Amino acid sequence: MGSLQQAAAGSGGGGNSNRIVAVATTPPAGGGKEFDDHVKQKPGWKNFLQHVGPGFLVSLAYLDPGNLETDLQAGANHGYELLWVILIGLVFALIIQSLAANLGVSTGKHLSELCKAEYPIFVKYCLWILAEVAVIAADIPEVIGTAFALNILFHIPVWVGVLCTGCSTLLLIGLQKYGVRKLELLIAILVFVMAACFFGELSYVKPPAKQVMKGMFVPKLSGKGATGDAIALLGALVMPHNLFLHSALVLSRKIPDSVRGINDACRYFLIESGFALFVAFLINVAVISVSGTVCLADDLSTENADSCSDLTLNSASFLLKNVLGKSSSTVYAIALLASGQSSTITGTYAGQFIMQGFLELKMRKWLRNLITRCIAITPSLIVSIIGGSSGAGRLIIIASMILSFELPFALIPLLKFSSSATKMGPHKNSIYIIVISWILGLGIIGINIYYLSTAFVDWLIHNNLPKVGNVFIGIVVFPLMAIYIISVIYLMFRKDRVVTFIQPTKFDPIAQARMENGHEGGVELQQNVTFREDLADIPLPQ
Repeated sequence: MGSLQQAAAGSGGGGNSNRIVAVATTPPAGGGKEFDDHVKQKPGWKNFLQHVGPGFLVSLAYLDPGNLETDLQAGANHGYELLWVILIGLVFALIIQSLAANLGVSTGKHLSELCKAEYPIFVKYCLWILAEVAVIAADIPEVIGTAFALNILFHIPVWVGVLCTGCSTLLLIGLQKYGVRKLELLIAILVFVMAACFFGELSYVKPPAKQVMKGMFVPKLSGKGATGDAIALLGALVMPHNLFLHSALVLSRKIPDSVRGINDACRYFLIESGFALFVAFLINVAVISVSGTVCLADDLSTENADSCSDLTLNSASFLLKNVLGKSSSTVYAIALLASGQSSTITGTYAGQFIMQGFLELKMRKWLRNLITRCIAITPSLIVSIIGGSSGAGRLIIIASMILSFELPFALIPLLKFSSSATKMGPHKNSIYIIVISWILGLGIIGINIYYLSTAFVDWLIHNNLPKVGNVFIGIVVFPLMAIYIISVIYLMFRKDRVVTFIQPTKFDPIAQARMENGHEGGVELQQNVTFREDLADIPLPQ
């Protein structure tokens, strides 16, 4: 005889979710025929296509200007040696994105809502601020990438392009109401045009397959700045706000409120994310390989050598001249513009869910985007005026490193919640997923802390500041580093206290059979589907 499990909503967060699921698959008395008929049913393509959308929207963040900038510099500076970072980063991204999707599907709440329910008020607000900073740091590459695209297309100064990005994004969001699916399809086509260009260039320059495979499977950090470039690559690939975003996007889908329905949905979202991230992996590998092959060639021209020595998004169009000829800069700029704008849409939704989950506050999308964009424009504008294109390119690398340092404050709650019976009930992670995800997560966190400490100490030793200045900076920075490490340890070892998955004291075998077959009226509070009305306006095909 089976038993029932109820996942009731936690004490905080918007969008209450009363989830009741069955955890046994033994057919009860009187319900055998219905049960057998359901077991024989096989999920088809039509059922899978109903779940398609969240993974592809999230995957756009893995093809944003920040990724392109870090890929280009990694290839120009280190050839194929950092391809292993892309492989590990996207394998890890697949694991944690699927965990984020599973968390939303199984609990009926997204990550920020669960953080609000679980942590004390001070910790909750700290996590909210850090999540907002992550959204802003992710928006900086979009701002600069769009400004570079406008500079290439219309020859306007980069700082003017930075100012124009606010209007362009608001215009794009405004156009969504007139046909968001057509608009997103156009953006996707433009992004994949750039991907096709790099694949075409890849077939022209023909990078050595042996060196590419060695760089992909043999970890190596040699040469000046290799550790910093590797961390920037990870930061651009595995972004904290994507975890909040994915756990919320899946709630826009209608999912049967049963073990079978939840398991099927988790499997569909995993397949979708796997395919989308595999495409993103191939594109990132192509960009690094093209950059490395062209910039490390023996017969490199003087003009191209100068461009490679300080390669930025603004100067990278020469990499595609072999395929596109004189039109390379125009096609590259249009695709770069599409990349920046599509990634901005994902950042806007992530910021909305973060604010809604932590603060129970929901803004209009245009207002939310305007606030985030204005904050991101400020450093971009200052750096582009002072440092020009080169300085703006370096700011993208810095923003990617900030994202990497911020990752633990979204990753650790996700790993703990998705592995907790108090949050997930029978849908918690298996021991294998727990071990693999924590090993990879702790590896990235350890690399971040190592780089943070060694880079700062090295800078203190070799800078030209007076000793008094070094002492003052050390007094300020070392306590901040200690707070960072203590905060990570606190999140790792703090025991979850809030139970959002509650086991009922009574069960009805007949109701279980009806619920497993998706029939209404199984038990009190049972719903045929779990559907978040507050997330129903997400522009994804339903």
